[in-house]
Amino acid sequence: MAVRADLAISGEVLVDGAFCDAVVVVGGGRVLAVEPAGVHVDAAEQVRLRDDEVLLPGLVDTHVHVNEPGRTEWEGFASATRAAAAGGVTTLVDMPLNSVPPTVDVEALAAKRAAADGRCHVDVGFWGGAVPASLGRLGALAEAGVFGFKCFLVDSGVPEFPPLDRAGLDRALAEVAELDALLIVHAEDAGVLASAPASGGPSYSRFVGSRPHEAEDTAIAALLDLAGRHRARVHVLHLSSAAALPSITAARAAGIRVSVETCPHYLTLSAEEIPDGRTEFKCCPPIRGAGNREALWGALAAGTIDCVVSDHSPSTPDLKHLDTGDFAEAWGGVASLQLGLPLTWTDARSRGLGLASVVSWMATAPAALVGLARKGAIAPGHDADLVAFAPEASFVVDPARLHHRHPVTPYAGRRLDGVVRDVWLRGARVLEAGAITGEPTGRLLRREPG
Repeated sequence: MAVRADLAISGEVLVDGAFCDAVVVVGGGRVLAVEPAGVHVDAAEQVRLRDDEVLLPGLVDTHVHVNEPGRTEWEGFASATRAAAAGGVTTLVDMPLNSVPPTVDVEALAAKRAAADGRCHVDVGFWGGAVPASLGRLGALAEAGVFGFKCFLVDSGVPEFPPLDRAGLDRALAEVAELDALLIVHAEDAGVLASAPASGGPSYSRFVGSRPHEAEDTAIAALLDLAGRHRARVHVLHLSSAAALPSITAARAAGIRVSVETCPHYLTLSAEEIPDGRTEFKCCPPIRGAGNREALWGALAAGTIDCVVSDHSPSTPDLKHLDTGDFAEAWGGVASLQLGLPLTWTDARSRGLGLASVVSWMATAPAALVGLARKGAIAPGHDADLVAFAPEASFVVDPARLHHRHPVTPYAGRRLDGVVRDVWLRGARVLEAGAITGEPTGRLLRREPG
């Protein structure tokens, strides 16, 4: 069977959750067909994977803080999307805060798009923000193409993105239910945090004590209760507390539309191994103990947790207070956009979990979460976003080789399994042998109605 195409990639390919020897046929930026090995394809370019490589769909990271415009010195579309491409992420969705202005109205979304235009090495979409001042006006942002709305239930860390109290959350859920939109929630309870011991100084255990798991558990329970009343669709961001899992399971059994994500830092690190003063490990909610980490892995394997995304939240090094190691003062955020796939794969395989599962958590499920029907899988009609990945190869994390703006990472010196070698975005190579190629060709995505 002869097929005319722009590109044909032959080798071990992940298709429908299983690896098989196949030929992926690409034309016009889409996958035209996935043919059995040995089928002749008349293509302008022929690529044969190396013997130690497999072909994966490009990852979809729905939790990235790019911070541009306004705080481009923290990160920016050029640097963030280079890091994404180098890590096998071909689509990201940018969070509405830490940029100035935050994406809480149509004018701010236009400013965000203008800042991103022509600077993106991967495809980029945008979340809108649900803050007190934007409630009642979310419909305009939805029509403008945001993929849903983010809110905080506690202080966000930046004054221009204030949290919702319970009444505000109730209003937001009523509005997103009416729009049939998605509300994504930083779920920690302000009252629990106010009554917790204060953080201060270099003690990591003291910092964890200042943000106990009960803050997550209480906030998630309240969110699920209100979501059920409004029949709204909600998504729990960066789950770190395994103690909240039973309430999530019960909510789903009761018909509440809730999805859940966690992050590589919660799956690969534990509180016991974090030295005092090492503020590059600070994030909110915090990295908890090893037993909690194992429970999160169990929930992933069982399907209770849907997605693994980065929550890439960098800042300038001075805001991490690396010199004093003061956890109370340091910015809370882990920069890991480039490392998510090898981090997750390294620890997944050590627990007997397969690469196909990792791709489901990091590509298929996030694409489904935001309604990107042509992303997250290698299948006819899908965008030809493809990654040549060497699962048995390994490397040591060198901060100087990371593409995000500032070389601050808790993973420095850590040996990881899995090397991203080549990446194609809609059939055009954007990474070759680990190096970024060419000018930015990423598109700015809009949520399509329905």
